[in-house]
Amino acid sequence: MALAAYASAGVKANVMRMEGVSTGAAFIFVNEDNGDNAIIVVPGAAGLIGIEDVEANRADIENAAIFMTQLEQPLEAALHGLAIAKAAGVTTVFNPAPARAIPEELYALSDFIVPNEIEAAELVDHAIETDEQARAAGEMLLQRGAGAAIITLGDRGALYHAHGQSEFIPAYSAGKVVDTTGAGDAFLGGFATALPEGQTPVDAVRFGCATAAIAVTRPGTAPSMPSRTEIDAVLQSV
Repeated sequence: MALAAYASAGVKANVMRMEGVSTGAAFIFVNEDNGDNAIIVVPGAAGLIGIEDVEANRADIENAAIFMTQLEQPLEAALHGLAIAKAAGVTTVFNPAPARAIPEELYALSDFIVPNEIEAAELVDHAIETDEQARAAGEMLLQRGAGAAIITLGDRGALYHAHGQSEFIPAYSAGKVVDTTGAGDAFLGGFATALPEGQTPVDAVRFGCATAAIAVTRPGTAPSMPSRTEIDAVLQSV
C-alpha cells in the first residue's frame, strides 16, 4: 500500500524490506465533532531500524537538501541520521514525535525542532496554553541548542522562535475540519518543501500551515495530503 502511494505521488522511495516483520501501524481515534484525534502507534518494522541501516544510506543523507526525522524508529537511528546530516551541512529538521525524553545532544543537531504543543509541553515540562507559554517553551528549546523552534498550535497556527526573531503565524481555513490526524505530517511536508526552494523560515512555516489547513478537511493521513496547486491557491487567497 505504501509503495503504491509513493509511486502514485511520484516519490522516489528508498525502502528496506524486513522478512517476517509487520509494517508499522497506527490506531487512530477521531472525534466526530471537531476532528481531534488520539493515536496509538505500533512501530513494527520501523522499530527495528538501527544505526547500521542509517549508515547504509549515508550518501543519500549527505547529498540531501533537507534531512527530516522523528521518533517512530529508535532514537539511536534518528540521532545518527541527524549527526550525518549536520556534519555534511545538510539542513536538519527534527519532529520529536511520538513525545519522549530526548538526549541533550540531539538539540544541537537540529536546525529546526518542530514539536506540536503537546510534545513541546512534555519536553519543557510546562503547559502551553498561552502565547507567553509557547514563547517560553521555544526559548527553552533554543537554550538547549536547537537552531530554531517551531511549535505547531493546532487551530492557533504556529510559533516560529529563533535567536532574534519570534513570530506567530496564524492558521489558515480551507473548509470544515474533518480529521486532524495528518495535520502535523502535512505541516512538516510543506515546511520541508518550501525551505530548500529558498523561502524564508517564516514563509516556509506559512506554507506548512496552508498545507495542514487543506489536509484537515479530509479524512485519513496520506490520502488527505494536498497538491502543490491547492496549497498555492490557499496562500493566494489571503
